[in-house]
Amino acid sequence: MIKVLVVDDSVFMRKLLTDLFAGETDFTVVDTARNGKDAIDKVKRFKPDLITMDVEMPVMDGIKALELIMKEAPTPVVMISSLTQAGAVATLRALEIGAVDFVAKTAGPISNITAIRTEILTKCRAAVRANVLQLATGRATAGALPAMPKMHSQPGLALDERIVAIGTSTGGPRALQEIITKIPGNIPCGIVIVQHMPPGFTKSLAERLDSLSSVTVKEAEHNDVIRPGYVFIAPGDYHMLIEREGGKTVIKLNQNPPIGGHRPAVDPLMESVARTYGSKAIGVILTGMGRDGAKGIEAIKRQNGYTIAEDQSTAVVYGMPKAAIELGVVDKIVPITGVTAEILKVLS
Repeated sequence: MIKVLVVDDSVFMRKLLTDLFAGETDFTVVDTARNGKDAIDKVKRFKPDLITMDVEMPVMDGIKALELIMKEAPTPVVMISSLTQAGAVATLRALEIGAVDFVAKTAGPISNITAIRTEILTKCRAAVRANVLQLATGRATAGALPAMPKMHSQPGLALDERIVAIGTSTGGPRALQEIITKIPGNIPCGIVIVQHMPPGFTKSLAERLDSLSSVTVKEAEHNDVIRPGYVFIAPGDYHMLIEREGGKTVIKLNQNPPIGGHRPAVDPLMESVARTYGSKAIGVILTGMGRDGAKGIEAIKRQNGYTIAEDQSTAVVYGMPKAAIELGVVDKIVPITGVTAEILKVLS
């Protein structure tokens, strides 16, 4: 049984979540808490396997409580809050501190939890298997990185230009911060990323990474031109593909049906990268649950591109990297601290 502590200042919300878990055979709610301070006391008393945490609460908010819990008693936490959808910045902060994942409530009455019931249960089951100590301790700084040669290519014009495609899900925001913030501004290629996130959150993620990085990071827009020194993150609820058009390489967005429950999905991006760049493509698969990205990495490998997977030792959830590795199509398996160095070594 997965022992759950439900933390929310709303009596109604605590009841909804408690009933949700009570209807499952593998969950048991050990108690509820009405604010962050109450939560910290009950974490020490009940030692839950999992915590669902609201963001905005009286006495002590969810962000401060999460910070203290990860320092004193690291426990898997899934953020579930009426603020999460509008407060994407707060959600990203929670993920940076150590929350495993989050669920954004749908628009409308707070009681509309039935619309996200499956998502809550799926993410909570994945969270209890997460590498929570990795989230609590953070990541060490990697050693010196290879120097980049001077760029000569024009935006989207050089047909021999390289590209890096990255796919990730649960634990991805922290992993991406570890990688992207170490990339030099003169990297001689563009980078495209699919991070499983709903609308609104991908824009906040791009803005956060842009503020911390030497490269330019933005949420991708339809017909954006791939260019060196730019990182494009697929917007929530849109698949992102790469195509040649008029001598340039451009981004194409669509709302085709979700793949494996995901939109954006990693596989279609990487498959389009394999078609467009062939052996010049570098595919990277990071932490996340499920198998999204394995077929895409395989497509890049079939075109003699270079493929990298995050090592189990640092992956918050080892599903996506494991699926790609099991296909036998990964050239290099490295901890997250070594991913940037491996990318730059191949490029240089």
